[in-house]
Amino acid sequence: MSAWTDPPTLEGGHVTLRPLEPEDRDALLSASADGRLWELFYTVAPGPDTIDYWLQNAFRERSEGRGMAFAVLDAGGSVVGTTRYLRMNRANRRVEIGGTFYAARAQRTGLNTEAKLLLLGYAFEVLDCVCVQFRTDWFNKPSQRAIERLGAKLDGVLRGQRIMPDGRVRDTMTYSVLEQEWPGVKLNLETMLARGSRKT
Repeated sequence: MSAWTDPPTLEGGHVTLRPLEPEDRDALLSASADGRLWELFYTVAPGPDTIDYWLQNAFRERSEGRGMAFAVLDAGGSVVGTTRYLRMNRANRRVEIGGTFYAARAQRTGLNTEAKLLLLGYAFEVLDCVCVQFRTDWFNKPSQRAIERLGAKLDGVLRGQRIMPDGRVRDTMTYSVLEQEWPGVKLNLETMLARGSRKT
């Protein structure tokens, strides 16, 4: 058993992250259909024609030790999306959090804030990471705002970093949180969650 190879189950008050399983296929497709997320040009969410390849890729990365994909469950236990650790580098104690999408009904709720709190906490406090990275499309302004609200800092722009499924060459915004910044980021996320709870 290794924290770097065996995906954990992470639980909070708003969300549970558990290892993604093949049986989650239909629930993930339903979540992606809530908002027809696969039609957004600046993100990659699976649709009816791509869900099987998407899942194969997620499980291949897990078997190769490069990723951990999670099913994201809301407080009622329903699968509302997915997120994962990517580019896992044990030697340099680095991971990326990404591959995230949520059903429209779960967006702009405390669910994402708590999911990031759980993932960052596991990365820094269990995996002992020195850096956790986030990447997003230059055109994905909602994602950029969400990452910045977490307290991550912009590292820069990777020009022409990726060719998207439609052939567009993507510029990628890269953000990160360093281990010495984690206490402040953690406090920020906990404060955001507490304020959200008081509002509801």
